[in-house]
Formats: sequence, C-alpha cells, structure tokens
Amino acid sequence: RQRWRAEGRALRKLPVHVGLVVTEEEPSYADMASLVVWCMAAGISYVSVYDHNGIFKRNNSRLMDEILKQQQELIGLDCSKYTVEFANQDKTGQVLNCQSTLKVLSPEDGKADIVKAAQNFCQLVAQQQRTHTDLDVNVLDNLLSSTNGFPDPDLVLKFGPVDSTLGFLPWHIRLTEIISLPSHLNISYEDFFSALHHYAACEQRWGK
Repeated sequence: RQRWRAEGRALRKLPVHVGLVVTEEEPSYADMASLVVWCMAAGISYVSVYDHNGIFKRNNSRLMDEILKQQQELIGLDCSKYTVEFANQDKTGQVLNCQSTLKVLSPEDGKADIVKAAQNFCQLVAQQQRTHTDLDVNVLDNLLSSTNGFPDPDLVLKFGPVDSTLGFLPWHIRLTEIISLPSHLNISYEDFFSALHHYAACEQRWGK
C-alpha cells in the first residue's frame, strides 16, 4: 500500500476522477476490482466503472464483494464497513474506504441522463422558475443525476478493441484524456501505473 501511495504522489499530476470503461463483451469482476483498488491505493478520489451492457451495474453487489476482498488482500484495510454509490438509484450517497468514491454506471447514465436533464429544465421554464436564457454549462451539470457530486473525469482508461467509449458520460468528457489499453483481462499493476504516468506527462491544451 505504501509503495502504491508513494508512486502516486511521485507523479507530476494525479487525476482526481478516473473512468474505467470496458468495451469488451465479457467483463471480469476480479480484474475490474483490482483496477478500482489500485486507484484507491494511488490516492485517486473518484472512480467510475462503466461497461456498455450495464453488466457491472446490474451485478453491483458481486463487484463490491470482489473489491472488498481485494482491499483486504492487497492493501490490508478493515473493510467491514463499506459503502458504494450507484448512479440514478434511490440510494444514499456512500463512500468506499481509502477516501475514494465509486460510481457504477451504465448507458442509461449517459445520453438518457442528458435527455432527462433537458426535460427537467423545460419543466422549470414552463413553471416560470427558470427562463430559457438561464441554460448554461453549470446549470446542465447541476441537473445531471449520474455524476451528482462528481467532478468531470480527468482520465478515462478504455479497455478493449473498440475505438469508442460507447456512451460513457458524453457530456462530461469534453476535456478528458483518454488512454486505450488492449484489455482489462489479467491487467497488471505495471500497465495501470504506466497509464497514470502517461497521463501525468501529457500536456493538456484545453482545446487551444
């Protein structure tokens, strides 16, 4: 744990929010759990897990059990009390140990969430609580439920052969650095840290 934390601190910059996007057809709970735990150990504050079929979200308890197991095995945390936040569900916002917050997302948290936010804004205009001139980036951000309380991703690690993020938070990744890796299956810590090192070394021009 100390090694991973030290390596995270040694990077020139560390992402605040990392999205883990799987485009492969058969996601691995064990390998995804390893990635989440490595993010936690490195000191990353927010982690989003996404697959385009929504498998992780439908089976979130299985994913959480694997994360808990690996927390205990890899970084030795007392994980008897763990919580996790699931987007767009009536659950209390919850936080994993290691001061990292996790959201498990699916395609319904992307374009569908934007449509819902637009409908909510139109209702506010119809009720004269807003005017159409009030709509801006910050207002729309506040209306989106899938990332409530989450900053936009600084880094997305995309796993698999598909050259697309397949609907992962389309509104929020305008300025996100996206790094593609061949697969999340049997991924090593070295591959994960190499991606963080690549992110730390990149120069972001913010569209300039």
